[in-house]
Amino acid sequence: MQIPLFTVDAFTNRPFSGNPAAVCLLENDLDEDSHQKIATEMNLSETAFIRKLKPGDDFTKSSCFGLRWFTPVSEIPLCGHATLASAAVLFHVQKNTNSVITFVTLSGELKARQVKDHIVLDLPLCPAYPQELKEVEELIKAAVGDLSVQDVRYSPETKNLLVCLSDTYGRSVLEELKVNAQHFLSIEKTGKVKGLILTVKGNSSGNGHDFYSRYFAPWYGVLEDPVTGSAHAVLSSYWSEQLGKKELLAFQCSRRGGELKISVRSDGRVDIAGQSAVVLKGNLIL
Repeated sequence: MQIPLFTVDAFTNRPFSGNPAAVCLLENDLDEDSHQKIATEMNLSETAFIRKLKPGDDFTKSSCFGLRWFTPVSEIPLCGHATLASAAVLFHVQKNTNSVITFVTLSGELKARQVKDHIVLDLPLCPAYPQELKEVEELIKAAVGDLSVQDVRYSPETKNLLVCLSDTYGRSVLEELKVNAQHFLSIEKTGKVKGLILTVKGNSSGNGHDFYSRYFAPWYGVLEDPVTGSAHAVLSSYWSEQLGKKELLAFQCSRRGGELKISVRSDGRVDIAGQSAVVLKGNLIL
């Protein structure tokens, strides 16, 4: 059995930056165990599996597919960059003829469309609510040390803790911060945190970014994720409220880095746009 396999760098227009995801095109059913084994073998933050929903579906002509995401250790309910990577394979490699592709996922139906040289993802907007500091104080201390924290929020939908640093800090402080994410596993005792977002206000004058972020998810086997679409479903809600803006430009300042264009909608959804680079094509042999 051979499975077409691709590696796509998402939220970038050049190889070896952005966030890499493996994408598998499933012509036939794949047993549950093999999904996780393949994701572990790929050893990227996420491996996406695109499957046909009914007989006669075609990766070039059909407009609706099933989509699942796996980290090296478990399946996850939502992944933005691997969704963008999946859409890139269908649009750019398979030459899918539809203007919009719908993915049926654990987070409901997600749509992807091409707009010039970007792919726009239609994702759920995930609000984050004020979080009692005492409950997560030790975790925050482990992440940011003695840096001043301006706000702490929690997103129950994504189980992400959002920590906003003081406006007196800039991008360089966030980039240079040394974070031992593996240490979070022994510190976080509530059981409700599965991802930690660190963010700081940007400088949106001219063509600057409205905010910066980094994302850590050791609970899913991902110490630091390079560029995270699902985290921006939370960040979009937060920074739109803080800045009074619906159109935002974001940069996730991991070592690889990536840029996201954001449009917060009035229907509880958010459009997140990014570019992509397909860097590997091949077949997985089982």
